[in-house]
Amino acid sequence: MKTSGDTAVAIQIASPVARSTRQARITWGLRTVTVGGDAPVRVQSMTNTDTVDAVATAIQVKELAQAGSELVRITVNTPEAAAAVPYVREQLDRMGIDVPLVGDFHYNGHKLLTDYPGCAEALSKYRINPGNVGKGSKRDRQFGQMIEAAMRWNKAVRIGVNWGSLDQELLASLMDQNNQRQSPWEARQVMYEALITSAVQSAQRAEEMGLSGNQIILSCKVSGVQDLISVYRALARRCEYALHLGLTEAGMGTKGTVASAAAMSVLLQEGIGDTIRVSLTPQPGESRTQEVVIASEILQALGLRIFVPSVTACPGCGRTTSTTFQELAKQIDDFLRTQMPVWKTKYPGVEALKVAVMGCIVNGPGESKHADIGISLPGTGEIPAAPIFIDGEKVMTLRGDNIANDFQQLVEKYIKNRFEIVK
Repeated sequence: MKTSGDTAVAIQIASPVARSTRQARITWGLRTVTVGGDAPVRVQSMTNTDTVDAVATAIQVKELAQAGSELVRITVNTPEAAAAVPYVREQLDRMGIDVPLVGDFHYNGHKLLTDYPGCAEALSKYRINPGNVGKGSKRDRQFGQMIEAAMRWNKAVRIGVNWGSLDQELLASLMDQNNQRQSPWEARQVMYEALITSAVQSAQRAEEMGLSGNQIILSCKVSGVQDLISVYRALARRCEYALHLGLTEAGMGTKGTVASAAAMSVLLQEGIGDTIRVSLTPQPGESRTQEVVIASEILQALGLRIFVPSVTACPGCGRTTSTTFQELAKQIDDFLRTQMPVWKTKYPGVEALKVAVMGCIVNGPGESKHADIGISLPGTGEIPAAPIFIDGEKVMTLRGDNIANDFQQLVEKYIKNRFEIVK
């Protein structure tokens, strides 16, 4: 058989493209979250509570923050909601949760930020939708009022365009221009242009008013995977602002998860996107924090961030004798995630831990050797024993009915020995 010999060419190892956008700083108290430039891609989420209920909103913000959300957006849609925002911030500060709050404004944001200075001050960033700030002569004035509030209180803004609420006057103007072309664009291309033009022109107007470009983040959200990729590639070429990335109205369950991952992974690998949100519709009874988990998993799978220890587990096949390895993998994964809020400070670096839970002899020992700590459970017809590998070496074999708990204790002991700070 012929081999490649000297003609072989080394395969290039994939690595994400470096980001080159401006940096924005979002602060609250002593906490500063840097977005863009060489800062990590940040995870963002949004509450679905009624902001008027300050306690319930603060509790959900806390849950999202503890799950890994570095920015949390809340709805500010009524005078009552605006009046409640300082109390939400106060509750969070009492609980020791210093995550920055983003106010989501539509239609009446100019009035709420003016009439409720406590709200304007308590928020760390304002989300402004150019399509919903007013029509005709009111649009520029009301947009200007929101930018003036951001400058007065030294806050960042996200100018967030959405194709479900696009500036219809701008869209109509671009369609008229398109009709004059010798080779008119497709309607979808005109819509792309309207999204990008709305975002970039609004940001330029904000800068003309005196807001620093380093306080501006842009987004152009759509609900189609290919549409999102096309729009953000063009947006990244047309500006240097930090970009918030997300597939709007992504949907429920696997549909929303897969669509968000498919769209954002392509862009993130190309260096596009500085904050991300997975706009997942929760399943009945599902925690809101699921969208944070998925966003974190996307970044970790791409090698852009590390949030929690990774658990490698085989999918199972006819060689596996039971669901033991599935149950153990889930038990270990749940255990690691539950402990992370404490371990992040107690065991620095623990998020880089790699654990393997394998189901038979085919790949079990090999995968376990590649992990920091791994177990290879017995498959169908195999000797009822589970070898344990630590740092690539077999150290013991577990037997009996208590293998799962024994292995979990070994994981805890390994973490303590490797990551605990010695004082």
